[in-house]
Amino acid sequence: QVRLVESGGGLVQAGGSLRLSCAASGNVFSINYMGWYRQAPGKQRELVASITSDGRINYRDSVKGRFTISRNNAKNTLYLQMNSLKPEDTALYYCNAFDSLDYWGQGTQVTVSS
Repeated sequence: QVRLVESGGGLVQAGGSLRLSCAASGNVFSINYMGWYRQAPGKQRELVASITSDGRINYRDSVKGRFTISRNNAKNTLYLQMNSLKPEDTALYYCNAFDSLDYWGQGTQVTVSS
């Protein structure tokens, strides 16, 4: 079992920055994939960025050059640095981890005002 707790969301003006954190606990050594997803009202959940246990990183096109995913293995924490935020980045952001099962956090709200 893995437990994920997100933090760092909030309200920011367009062009601003936020850093999301996802603290993992439990059987973290079995995790081979972690990612950030987001879901805006009335839309499907979408992948924002992901990182594998061997360091492969993937971003959706709309956040490339603005968002950076990283992890601190010593702290069992995943991060998402978000710069140059746009109103279309407004969503509930979820942390995801996968070993043989999918695990999700409760989500943290990011709101970007124009």
